[in-house]
Amino acid sequence: MTHKEFTFTIYKTDFYGQFWEAENTKAVVVLVHGMGEHSARYADFVVPNLLKNDFSVVAFDHFGHGKTSGKRGHNPSFDAVLESVSKVIEKAKTIFPNTPIFLYGHSMGGNAVLNYVLRKENSLQGVIATSPFLKLAFQPPAWKLGMGKLLQKIAPSITMGNELDPNDISRDKKEVEKYINDPLVHDKISPNFSLTFIDTGDWAIKNASSLKTPMLLLHGTGDKIIDYKGTEEFAKNTKKATLKLYEGGYHELHNDLCKEEFMAAIINWLNTKI
Repeated sequence: MTHKEFTFTIYKTDFYGQFWEAENTKAVVVLVHGMGEHSARYADFVVPNLLKNDFSVVAFDHFGHGKTSGKRGHNPSFDAVLESVSKVIEKAKTIFPNTPIFLYGHSMGGNAVLNYVLRKENSLQGVIATSPFLKLAFQPPAWKLGMGKLLQKIAPSITMGNELDPNDISRDKKEVEKYINDPLVHDKISPNFSLTFIDTGDWAIKNASSLKTPMLLLHGTGDKIIDYKGTEEFAKNTKKATLKLYEGGYHELHNDLCKEEFMAAIINWLNTKI
């Protein structure tokens, strides 16, 4: 296994990226993380499992996240987010030429990868979306939504707390503690990450019928952050998606009590799509 870092710059933002090369790469997984976290959080479980099954991994930290520069929790626009995904796919093609590429997104990253394949021409082998941010499982305070819409017009880079309870990410208390104590994890969010992703999540559900790329959707029915019924609705609107629900599973299935079963399902699906 080889691990290397890389950087790229768009929208005056210096992005941090990293990749892990399997000993015998048969395909590449481009990993897109969730809100408030960073790509290195996948290095303990998801990445090693992909590597031992001959899937190399290319990942990066979003605008305003992890080791990428810029104000925490803010992005220039949704189009800019999709462009950052494009840049990392291009990087994966450069590192691993003539190799099948899969896109894997979690939560906010799940929204990004779904919208990416719905809106952009691509040659991806398939897409995985775990607990995709399509519909919130809680209702943000009305005053905060109203203020967010106003701020998006007059001061779009203003950030507020994201209202998330760390205990809702996993039923494994050790994972919750790791999340709380991670210095790169934050709870900041601007209207361009909150309101925009709420709108694009709704758009993705309504336009799922135009999906052309094979997709695996995974969600826990105990997710208190993102409503699994939004993922169900998306799956019902397309014939290209396979849906797997995990009874009682929390938001981060890859860090939850069902993570072994969850990972096995991903590896099995990837193998069927090569």
